[in-house]
Amino acid sequence: MGLKEELTALYDHDFYEWTQRNGELLSQGCIHEADVLHIAEEIRDMGERDKREVRSRLAVLTTHLLKWQFQPQLRYTESGTSSWLASINEQRNELTAIFDQSGSLERFGRSDLARVYRQAAKQASIETGIPASRFPTECPYSFAQIIDGEFLPE
Repeated sequence: MGLKEELTALYDHDFYEWTQRNGELLSQGCIHEADVLHIAEEIRDMGERDKREVRSRLAVLTTHLLKWQFQPQLRYTESGTSSWLASINEQRNELTAIFDQSGSLERFGRSDLARVYRQAAKQASIETGIPASRFPTECPYSFAQIIDGEFLPE
């Protein structure tokens, strides 16, 4: 079994070892010996994972903004803390870090907002017991508001 076949077999059986060996080959300029087809597949998959993360974080963030707006009486616990506010802040921080690293993912988030909003409104309805028909049919917040660290809907 040649090196290329061995690497292809490793891909299915020991992914970590596969990454290390291919990384070493690529850093040494041995492109023809590396498992290029699987490397290309993994690179594409990494981009798709990043898109899923943006979509997921935007959905959580938008869900909590809706809950903040539609259930103001539940914003804070008796001790004065707010898990919604903590989650809103965390999602915004993480999204900002992602967007700083990959501007194209910010463009993706902007373009996917309508889809994300539908998911968030459904989730907010499930979590709050508020009928879905009470939430706006279109996102009531702009993308800029959603990621703005100072914005909270009233």
